[in-house]
Amino acid sequence: MYDGLVSEPSNLDVLRYAAAAIFMQVLLGILYSWSVFRGPLEQLHGWSRAQSVMPYRYSLLAFAAGMILAGFWQDRKGPRVVATVGGLLLAAGCLIAGLMHETVAGLVIGYGLVAGVGVGFAYVTPIAMCVKWFPDRRGMIVGLAVMGFGLGPLVFGPWLEWMIGKDVQEMGTTIPRTFFVLAGLFLVGVVGAAQLYAVPPKDWKPVGWNPVAGKKTTVDLSPAQVVTNWRFYVLWALYFVGTSVGLTAIGEASPLLREAAKTGGFTSAGAGLGVMSVFNGAGRLAWGSVSDRWGRFPALMGMCGVSVLTCAFVLRTVDGFGGLLLGLCLVAFSYGGFLALMPAMTADLFGPKNVGANYGLLFSAWGVCGFVVPGYFAGILDAARKQNALGAGYSEVFGMLAVLALVGGGLTILLRER
Repeated sequence: MYDGLVSEPSNLDVLRYAAAAIFMQVLLGILYSWSVFRGPLEQLHGWSRAQSVMPYRYSLLAFAAGMILAGFWQDRKGPRVVATVGGLLLAAGCLIAGLMHETVAGLVIGYGLVAGVGVGFAYVTPIAMCVKWFPDRRGMIVGLAVMGFGLGPLVFGPWLEWMIGKDVQEMGTTIPRTFFVLAGLFLVGVVGAAQLYAVPPKDWKPVGWNPVAGKKTTVDLSPAQVVTNWRFYVLWALYFVGTSVGLTAIGEASPLLREAAKTGGFTSAGAGLGVMSVFNGAGRLAWGSVSDRWGRFPALMGMCGVSVLTCAFVLRTVDGFGGLLLGLCLVAFSYGGFLALMPAMTADLFGPKNVGANYGLLFSAWGVCGFVVPGYFAGILDAARKQNALGAGYSEVFGMLAVLALVGGGLTILLRER
């Protein structure tokens, strides 16, 4: 039985589904707030940067795995039940993390694997749902929905920083308590929002909208057909290199801002993370809207260009708090666009019918990137710190990320329609 099917939706129904999607995405944005935990965990347990980033890396990998499973499931059963299970897993993961916070393995299991899979289950459902409700504005509506995910740290960053506190002796109590509070929040908020989800009836379209005359007949490729299509692999590679910059910057943002604040920061690292999240969220809506108006490929080239210029000429050389925050915000703004455009491009290239499963397969690029890239660069930074040359380490990291963003521009050219 297909769950959450609406036979005669009203305009109010459609707006309610979009609002529920945005609300859930804001809650799921806790994934991007992990950097707030890193400093306190390093202080409390004496962990290295490579150790403190480990739960984050596994959460991204599990997130992508959950997306793939949930994409197939929700295409068959509907978004409501899948998102509900996602909320339950997310709450359970935070509960486990609170109980096992004293070891890297415990946090990897709880926050990384269980909660990560839960986020993947809950994340894909509103995207697939919104693509079907708004076929005329795919880029904009997906950007609006996932904007909530990017804005999560604006809500959670300063709040988590306050919950954990600055007293190292108290962190053995405040860190697990923070995870327990999050478990309750996700149990109520994510599971509750899931009950509002629904999908349109077959052949539904917005009132007054007709596909543009002259466009190719819409294709609807199955996942088995998609993985034999060369465009899928180019798109996968583009997603991998395009998100490398943002995922690395997000993972390092709080420690980097905290270090810079020692020499004259005008705000806390948590607040800086919140500002960065505003740009992350705004980028999703902005680039999604740009792609609807001027095309996906000009938008992609613009995003890659911003990343190249920011990494090569701002973040590699900046030494002040303000310039650093500006660079991180520009990177986040560019990165956010990938989370809006990739679901829309999946529907454009392969059809909307199986968008949940097909985007889940494509999203594996994001998960593999999140597992491999931040960990690799954290190792470079640990080595640089041992040599008392952390600044040179960051310069090397952002130089390499500029090259990856440049490769993304080249892959975009390959995808352009001929």
